[in-house]
Amino acid sequence: MNKNLLMMPDKNKIKACYDSYSFLFTKILENIEHKLRETIYLASNPTYKTRVKSFSSYYKKILRQKSAEACEGNHLVTLTDMIGIRVICAFLEDLGVVQQQIQDAFEVREIEKKGAEQSFREFGYESIHILVSIPKECIPEDLQGLEIPGNLVCEIQVRTILQDAWAEVEHELIYKSEFNPFDKPLRRKLASINASLTLADMIFQEIRDYQNRLQEELGTRRENFYDMVDDISDREMNINHRKENVRELSSPFEKGSIDDLVLEALHEHNQGNFDKAIAIYSRILESKPTPSDVVCSVILKHRGMAYFARNDYECSLADFKKSFEINPHSERSVYYEGIVYALQGEHERAVECFGKSLALNSFQSHVYFRRSLSYFALGKYDDSLEDLKQAENLGLDNDDLKAFKAKILDKFDMK
Repeated sequence: MNKNLLMMPDKNKIKACYDSYSFLFTKILENIEHKLRETIYLASNPTYKTRVKSFSSYYKKILRQKSAEACEGNHLVTLTDMIGIRVICAFLEDLGVVQQQIQDAFEVREIEKKGAEQSFREFGYESIHILVSIPKECIPEDLQGLEIPGNLVCEIQVRTILQDAWAEVEHELIYKSEFNPFDKPLRRKLASINASLTLADMIFQEIRDYQNRLQEELGTRRENFYDMVDDISDREMNINHRKENVRELSSPFEKGSIDDLVLEALHEHNQGNFDKAIAIYSRILESKPTPSDVVCSVILKHRGMAYFARNDYECSLADFKKSFEINPHSERSVYYEGIVYALQGEHERAVECFGKSLALNSFQSHVYFRRSLSYFALGKYDDSLEDLKQAENLGLDNDDLKAFKAKILDKFDMK
């Protein structure tokens, strides 16, 4: 025998050893996936893909990287990617969140950001690869005589949906075929596709960022509006113009499109700069081409709330009316109209508006409560008590409701 011949690993023995661990790897992956599902929390739930490396791929990699170790005995030769899970997220912002949540819940051996070093002329998938030790609680009780190698890890890949789609296609086009690296036209096409998907991910994230900022500003504005309504007495209210004493703040949003203007207006509104907010709302309504009816209805509703905050109830009422006229499905516009009428002591009109709002959405506890107040002002105590019960049934439970309920029951001498 020629002693100069390289020793080759026994493929059959390696396969038999590897296959004996198949059930164990599958069970470990199931347990780790379950742990990930309990650990990871995102607004948009991620999807999960698990895989145990095929023997064919495992053997080729053993020959390239660990052939000497494979010749030494009958033990399992480990690779870092024998078992893996992909966590596929909707947005770029989710990747860092998931990475941190994994770091908090697992013993992390290594973190690598694939593709981060590539230039825009190159193609290749981006992904965060996290190697974690196998948690004790994820190891099955019945090992069927097998020994878990101490260096066994699970590779968790964190990607966006588009990054994962590109990785799948790239794998089919390049790694499973005889791809010619000197085929420049094809390389350019692949690089162009990769760049387009990367850009799409960035645009999706920008849209998401806009939505998050918008919801935050809307939530603050609506909460401030309700607080202001609650602070005003039904009958004895000060209708004189009140100058708000607020500090000037620069808007963090860029100016330009209607979307930018909406965010800027909401920001000024929330900071108490009502005149500025009204001016921006008006600018949107007067812009050319004229915004759609849906946009106009929403902007009129916001401007009406800004007028309300200035105690300009006539302008506020006019905007709420116009908003509901443009969009008869806007339950909030007609509800806000009813609030203004109630504050002006026109409770018959207020009850009518509250009824229209409830006809569009009958699950509004706060509207039942407001209508109950107006019924009480009209001396309709039975109707008032009935609406108050509806508000309670829908979950409204605060000190104002309890105090008002006692007031109604006092009318019936039912305490």
